[in-house]
Amino acid sequence: MNPSPRATVTRFETPGVRLEMAARPLPDVLRPWVRQCAGYVETATGPLARTELPGPTVVVIIELGPPLRLHEPLDPARTARFAGGFAAGLDERPTLTTHDGFQTGVQVSLTPIAARRFFDLPMSELAGRIVSLRDLLPREQRTLAERLAELPDWDARLDVVEALLARRIAASPARTDIVAWACDRIERAPAVELKTLARELGYSQKHVIDLFRQHVGMPPKQFSRIVRFDRLVQHLRGGGRGSWAELAARFGWYDQAHLSIDVKRITGMPPSRARALLLGLPDTR
Repeated sequence: MNPSPRATVTRFETPGVRLEMAARPLPDVLRPWVRQCAGYVETATGPLARTELPGPTVVVIIELGPPLRLHEPLDPARTARFAGGFAAGLDERPTLTTHDGFQTGVQVSLTPIAARRFFDLPMSELAGRIVSLRDLLPREQRTLAERLAELPDWDARLDVVEALLARRIAASPARTDIVAWACDRIERAPAVELKTLARELGYSQKHVIDLFRQHVGMPPKQFSRIVRFDRLVQHLRGGGRGSWAELAARFGWYDQAHLSIDVKRITGMPPSRARALLLGLPDTR
């Protein structure tokens, strides 16, 4: 890969919380596969809890500091911590994370196809799960977090992570072209129906579902639901407006009732109550 430009550090501050993100444009070879690769440092005046909403990417966190606490969606009192980091497969449930006031690491957001190739693992084994990165990487890469922590700056760390991503994605023997095309089709038009997708691919609906379970981790209908939901979230967080009926039509739901069902399925609450969560703001009801 050609040398990358130097990372730019962006700072965000809210009462009691300071977040720094170090990011730079991705190399051309990674742009079809990676949605984000950035270093981060977050400090808070006390313990901090955050609800991470589902999205259409597999999130990889390489932790360079104290591990986050990851709470079980159905039993928040149960937590897990993974020294060195973790990967979170596609899921329709939000994840509650907490830390004691400090976290630092590198976050990578992979398309499901990229994750399939990078981990050389059927995505059905990762869907709905959070797994230790040390259990997913080959033996020679299991000290990745420690090696990154010893490097002098974010550019040196991103160099290592980007090179590893490019090498493993390119070397994968997985045949992913068909499902990659189908994922792109859904991301361009998230209301596409399974029967239409199967006809366009020339496969049975059952075979398309099987391919998606292997290379994405969930059936096309479920993946489409997450894509629509993520578009809604990004629209609202970017300052976008519109009634729920208008947003439903814009982002591929049949109608407002269909949007309400999906938002409640994913967030556990109707849109009227979920707006603060979708915006990433404290619920001040």
